[in-house]
Amino acid sequence: MCGRYVIARSVDDLLFEVGAVPGAPLRGTDTSAVRENWNVAPTAEVPVVLERIAGDDDETPGAVLRELHVARWGLVPGWAKDPSIGVRAFNARSETVVDKPMFRSAVRHRRCAVPANGYYEWRKRLGPDGAPVKATKGAPAKQPYYVHPQHDGATVWFAGLYEWWQEPSGSWLLSCSILTTDAPSPEAEEPVLQELGALHDRLPIALNRSTLEDWLDPAADSKDEAVGLVERVRAEADMVAATWQLHAVGSEVGNVRNNTPDLVAPVQALF
Repeated sequence: MCGRYVIARSVDDLLFEVGAVPGAPLRGTDTSAVRENWNVAPTAEVPVVLERIAGDDDETPGAVLRELHVARWGLVPGWAKDPSIGVRAFNARSETVVDKPMFRSAVRHRRCAVPANGYYEWRKRLGPDGAPVKATKGAPAKQPYYVHPQHDGATVWFAGLYEWWQEPSGSWLLSCSILTTDAPSPEAEEPVLQELGALHDRLPIALNRSTLEDWLDPAADSKDEAVGLVERVRAEADMVAATWQLHAVGSEVGNVRNNTPDLVAPVQALF
């Protein structure tokens, strides 16, 4: 499961990397600044890239527009009575996303890519029977790790979903979720996949450049096409993850109020 991540890239860098333009709320703003968030948690505002078919109010009706928007992390479907439902929908299980009411419309019609520098995951301390143990004064129950690309400055593009929800005031809330899948086997051939398999039982699904193009395509909107896309990104998730690396980080990341580059600094793992 991905419940915390890092995004410390400027809007301009993200726009250039995927050939996008600012969405309407970002137009006319300074996109050159780096909006750093070293401890992104659910309900935070995060950048997402999506494609939509231009409407009559756009300069080129019918054209496919690739735009960067800012969304709330935690999906709020259009039928929700209250946006608080999104607090528990920051991740979407890829195994059930096509049929689950919370996500089934978005996976057909509103797919996006969520950029990150990397993400945090917590490894549980296990007892002799293989079950998680409780923390003691000298032995914490969990050790946080930072998972990220091998090359500094590289971007992870998570497979995401987005939704628009109309508030009682009439304004619109854009929200998003990140797809997850089973973690690699601890017995995988690639050492980093072994590490990821031992780290947690879930893995956020990252896109390569080819799958990113197809995942964003708004014309692929039938259920069969959605099923095919989900199967494809699931099948290729390990190939992308095999290019990552990970290291232990300090416990400070557990407090969302802590938000500095020091959070990703390597430390000696406690177990």
